[in-house]
Amino acid sequence: MSHTLGVRQAQKLRTRQALLAAALALLEEQSLSSLGLREVTRAVGVAPTAFYRHFRSTADLGVALVEEALGSLHPMIRTTVSTADDSEERIARAVELIARHVAEYPAHVRFIARERHGGVQPVREAIREQLARFAREVKEELAKDAQAAGWSEDDLLMLAHLYVDQMLMTASLFLEAQDASEATREQVTRLATRQLRLISIGRRHWLD
Repeated sequence: MSHTLGVRQAQKLRTRQALLAAALALLEEQSLSSLGLREVTRAVGVAPTAFYRHFRSTADLGVALVEEALGSLHPMIRTTVSTADDSEERIARAVELIARHVAEYPAHVRFIARERHGGVQPVREAIREQLARFAREVKEELAKDAQAAGWSEDDLLMLAHLYVDQMLMTASLFLEAQDASEATREQVTRLATRQLRLISIGRRHWLD
């Protein structure tokens, strides 16, 4: 009996993941607010009623996609800002890391960029909550740096949000430049590098 339950559970997880993957693929060309559950189930090859065994609605599916997409984004953001080193080399590594992440997870980046200000409220709220959690974690990392001496909690959190927002904006720019010329991608790299450098300079002189 336990073996049968295990097989059923594994099949249920596979179907759920297939629904998420199909939805993400369909959302390459449209927003979540226009996505129909029949489109998703048709892509997976299951009956529409099967959808409700995994998600209450397309908004619920969208929230699950937020967790999946930002789960892949989380290590990139943490790695980018977890060091106190603001050298040119560190900034260059950070920009390279963002570009590599976009190349590996373009659908995730596109989904978050589109739905962050999209028409599905539960999804907007889920993204906002996840990014706020990222900012709190980044603030804890920044607080360990000697440069944080004298900074207020509010100012550290403001800086953390600035870094998180900058990572997302840079990822969106790289996404838009995916099919562009090498010169355009290099232009995005230079812009992202200059923007991070500006944040670093402001960070060093904030208490001046």
